[in-house]
Amino acid sequence: MNRFLNISAIIMAFLTEGVWAEPSSKVAFTPEVLKTLSAGQTKKGEEIAQSCVGCHVLGGAAPLLDGQIGAYLFKQLKDYQDGSRMNELMTGLVRGLSDQDLADIAAYFSQLKAPSSTKSKVTEMAEVLVHRGDPRRILPPCVACHERDGRGQKIDVPAIRGQSAAYLHQTLKDYKSGQRHNDLLGRMRAISQELNEKEIKALAEYYGQ
Repeated sequence: MNRFLNISAIIMAFLTEGVWAEPSSKVAFTPEVLKTLSAGQTKKGEEIAQSCVGCHVLGGAAPLLDGQIGAYLFKQLKDYQDGSRMNELMTGLVRGLSDQDLADIAAYFSQLKAPSSTKSKVTEMAEVLVHRGDPRRILPPCVACHERDGRGQKIDVPAIRGQSAAYLHQTLKDYKSGQRHNDLLGRMRAISQELNEKEIKALAEYYGQ
């Protein structure tokens, strides 16, 4: 229970400061959207995703998608479509796709084997942040949302284990600066505001390959 109170406190502090001026995403997981997601067809998704693997198979600046939470992938693609998440290349690629196309892509990638994390650079700083957080900063542990092995949770918490450390590092920096702002309830923006550069780097290396 305490972990959820911590997250709620961070969100309320974030909202009180007036940083979140508008909805972070136009996606709502209504029964209709969930029905579309459940009807995702992996074979069709594989066909559409042929243009995706060139960037998303090796890691680096682009995230690895294999084994990612399907609903999370769907949300990100929708956010690119409507401008809630900004990337000129991705917006161009998904602009003409239907919701069913996006659900098919999400279904395809979500059923692939997720990458594993080697954890070759584990520091005490990272261990503390991942498993205990920092109550003094009302900072919840990463495991509160991303689970102990970084596998994420259904709907909107992504799997982060085995991601490119470079991608994770840049993502946290983008949340901290506000350049990325499509996190539901502003959670990652609020959390990243409490992290310094050394902590961001340590967490990226902890979860990264």
